[in-house]
Amino acid sequence: QVHLVESGGGLVQPGKSLRLSCVIEGAGDSLAYLTVGWFRQAPGMEREGVSCITYDRKIYYSESAKGRFTISRDDAKATAYLQMNNVNFDDTGVYYCALSGHYLTIALDEYSYWGQGIQVTVSS
Repeated sequence: QVHLVESGGGLVQPGKSLRLSCVIEGAGDSLAYLTVGWFRQAPGMEREGVSCITYDRKIYYSESAKGRFTISRDDAKATAYLQMNNVNFDDTGVYYCALSGHYLTIALDEYSYWGQGIQVTVSS
């Protein structure tokens, strides 16, 4: 019923920027009560929380993301974003958008819906 579709990934040079988008379908009015999270998974690594934003715009960033990434949401468009600036090689991985009924969490088991993931490759 609920589907999340990421876009905006691809190949990017270190130091440059890109913006990921997540279109959320099927959540309806309940989106106004949900937390949106961005996660990433590098090859051979565990999936990790990058950022999340609550319905009232409280925001969490990982130490790696802090100062470089910006999370936002536009509930009228049912879309969330991750602006990634000054990317580095460690930002390479598959990025996932997800929805949670919990508040300001990056615990994977507290997220109920996940997108299919999109590749971000930082390479010179």
